[in-house]
Amino acid sequence: MDNIRKYKLINHQDNIVVGVSGGPDSMALLYALLYAREYIDFNILIAHVNHGLRGDEALRDEVFVKNTADKLKLPFFSTQVDMVEYAAKHGISEEEAGRELRYGFFREILKTYKGGKIAVAHNMNDQAETLLMRIIRGTGIDGLCGMYFSNEDIIRPLLNIRREEIEEYIRAKGIETVLDRTNLIPIYTRNKIRLELIPYLEENFNPNLMEALWRLSQTSQVDKDFLNRYTLGKYAEACISEDKEAIIIDRDKFKDLDPSIQQRMIILAVTRLMGVFQGFGELHISRVNELFLSGETGKLIQLPKDLVARVDYNRLVIEKASKKAIKPYVYELEIGYNYFSDLGFALNLRLLDQAETFKEKNIDNIKYFDYDKIKGKLLLRNRRSGDRFVPLGMRGSKKLKDFFIDLKISRDERDRIPLILDDENIIWVVGYRISDLYKITKKTKKILAIEFIKLTKED
Repeated sequence: MDNIRKYKLINHQDNIVVGVSGGPDSMALLYALLYAREYIDFNILIAHVNHGLRGDEALRDEVFVKNTADKLKLPFFSTQVDMVEYAAKHGISEEEAGRELRYGFFREILKTYKGGKIAVAHNMNDQAETLLMRIIRGTGIDGLCGMYFSNEDIIRPLLNIRREEIEEYIRAKGIETVLDRTNLIPIYTRNKIRLELIPYLEENFNPNLMEALWRLSQTSQVDKDFLNRYTLGKYAEACISEDKEAIIIDRDKFKDLDPSIQQRMIILAVTRLMGVFQGFGELHISRVNELFLSGETGKLIQLPKDLVARVDYNRLVIEKASKKAIKPYVYELEIGYNYFSDLGFALNLRLLDQAETFKEKNIDNIKYFDYDKIKGKLLLRNRRSGDRFVPLGMRGSKKLKDFFIDLKISRDERDRIPLILDDENIIWVVGYRISDLYKITKKTKKILAIEFIKLTKED
C-alpha cells in the first residue's frame, strides 16, 4: 500500500488488469491489491496467459487462476498462445515473444474497459536479474535503470520487495499457489541468472547483492531522468520541424552538443516517431550519429522499422521511408481569397493603384507585381523539370533547380514550395524571390498584391 501511495500507482475508479500466473509472486500481488482496494475504489480484472509450453500443467494453472477469480468474484480473462511459433515468426527470443504476447493480451482487455493499467508482480529479485542480464550483454546507464514502479500503463507495486518477503507473506496469509516447474530449470537466460549466477555472486562476493543492485538501479534512474529532461530542452531548441512522418534537426545546434546528448536526441527522435524505441540498438544510434556529424548531404542510412536517417545541407532528418511524396498540382488563381486546404495555405490577391502601394508594408508573405506585365491566367503549382525564372536583381534567367541548390534548399522541401506563374513565366517562388520581370517601377500603373497565408487547424 505504501508503494501505491508514494508512487501514485492507482487512482480511484481505475481499471487494473492483474497478470496472474498462479505462482507466489502474482498471487501475492493479487491479494495485496485486494487489500489496497479497502482504501482506494478501483476495479480488479484477472488475466492469465497460457504460453503453450507445459501441456497439462499449464491447463492446471489456468483452471486454478479461474477458480481463484470465481472465488473472489472478479472478472477473469484468459488466452492460449504459441510463444515458440511467435518467436520464430518475428525473429525474437522466446522470452521477448512471451512478453509481447502477454502485454498485447492485457491491453486488448483494457480496450474493452476504455483504458486502465496493467499490474505485474516484478520484485526486487526480478530487478536484480534484469540488471545482471543487461550488464552481461553490455549496457549503458539507461539499461542500469532496470524497471520502474510505473512505466506508461504498467505498474509494479512489489518492485522493491524481495522474493523471500513475498513467500513469507504467502505463508502467513495461507494463500494457495501453483508451481511453474520451468522456473526451476536453467533453460532461459533469466533462469540461469536466477538459479546459478546470483547464488554464486552472493556466496563469493556480496551477500547483499540484491540491495546493491537495487541501489544501482535507483541512482541510475535519477541520472537518466535528469539527462532525459536536459535532452528534451536541447531537442526543443534544435528541432526545426516535427510531424508524424519526419523530424528535422538543425545540424549546427546538434553538432555543438555533448556526444551523450547527441545520442539521446537521436533516441528521442526515433521514439517520438515510432512511439517506442524497441528494435533499435546502440549500433544504429552510433551510425546515425556519425552520419549527422559528417554532414554529407544526400547520404542516408536505412534503419529498422522502415526508418531512414539522412543529411540534407544543414538539416538532419529522421523519417519514415514510406513518407508520401508531394504529388504535382496546379490551380487557377482568381482575384480575392483562394483557399487550398489540402496544401495548408491560402492566397489573397488584390489589385491596387500605385499610390495605394506606398501604404503597404513590404513583408515576406506579401509581394507586389506590375499587373500589366502579366500574360494570361495566374496559376499556382509546384516545380516541374526544366523550370527557369529571373530572380529579382538578375538580368538573365536561371534554372529553378540551381536557384534551390544555391539557397541549400533540400530536395524534399523543393517539391513543397509553391510557385505562382502566368502563361509565360514564374512570377514568385513563394517564400523566397519574385521575378525581376514583374517588379514594380515608376511606370507601373496597376499593381497586383499577393499575400501568402498559412492556414491553422481552426481554418
